[in-house]
Amino acid sequence: MNKNRRTLQMSIKTDKAAQNHQKGYNCAQAVACAFAEEMEIDESIIFKMMEGHGLGMGCMEGTCGAITGAVAVIGAIKSCGDIEKPVSKAATYKLTGELVKRFQEKNQATKCKDLKGIETGKVLRSCPGCIEDATAILEEILAE
Repeated sequence: MNKNRRTLQMSIKTDKAAQNHQKGYNCAQAVACAFAEEMEIDESIIFKMMEGHGLGMGCMEGTCGAITGAVAVIGAIKSCGDIEKPVSKAATYKLTGELVKRFQEKNQATKCKDLKGIETGKVLRSCPGCIEDATAILEEILAE
């Protein structure tokens, strides 16, 4: 896939995730639901499953919802899906680790409360920005 085509696709997914957030989806729902077609899962099911991941899983105490939404997408797409012989975990963990690493490098944090500056008063990244970054990074990883 050439770079211009990949950029176009990233833009489409980023726009879809942003639109989801504007409709009231939380950060995890916004990212994960943008990839419903690729996951081959009904969007309403993804929406329900990701609802508890918003607001940093624990009222800003945990990992940014945009990251957890992206991690869920990687699992759904890359898992072998074989519950009798789950052999894809290591490869999936590698990809999700790469996603978290890239997000951390870009934003200096992965916890919602740190990104929002709850304790420091310094906002590192807004929710729309986190959604944009997690979606773009996810697209890059899936295209590699």
